[in-house]
Amino acid sequence: MARAGENGTPKWGWALTGSGHFFTESLSLIRLLPAVDLFVSRAAAEVVRMYKQQFDFPATARIFRDTTASAAPVGRFYHGDYHTLVLAPATSNTVAKCVYGISDNLATNVFAQAGKCRVPTIVFACDTAPELETRAPAGTVKVYPRRIDLENTERMKSFEATTVVESLEALERAVCQRRRELGENG
Repeated sequence: MARAGENGTPKWGWALTGSGHFFTESLSLIRLLPAVDLFVSRAAAEVVRMYKQQFDFPATARIFRDTTASAAPVGRFYHGDYHTLVLAPATSNTVAKCVYGISDNLATNVFAQAGKCRVPTIVFACDTAPELETRAPAGTVKVYPRRIDLENTERMKSFEATTVVESLEALERAVCQRRRELGENG
């Protein structure tokens, strides 16, 4: 039933949101995956420009941009195109929408559809501690997530088939673990 990939096997789905928190590192991690499609929210497209990044991925990688009201590419989850979704980095806005079942953009819609199709999901939530340092386009800044942001991250941890990670290292470990489960080298 799966139809993605050259050999008919499902691939990775990776949704980017408008967070700059470890954005460039997330792009580097994406480049290590053997077969991946990117789901780029409108906010993520802005962050790519702010951080002066490029979407230089293998020719097999498809890039879906948030250009349709119904987020048409999400239908691919129903056809078995994806074995895993990664939502990273995930803004507090995206996490809140996902926690409350709001699917009004490409990133939140793929999260919802992955859940409905029982596709395992890894979420790298950005707001995970009362005080964080993050890199902005002009340098490192301190941020102080609100209580509601921290509570939503905790709520998401109870979602079925969803692994929430709180650091770049934890994201790397979760992706490596999933690759081992799938029998991928790397």
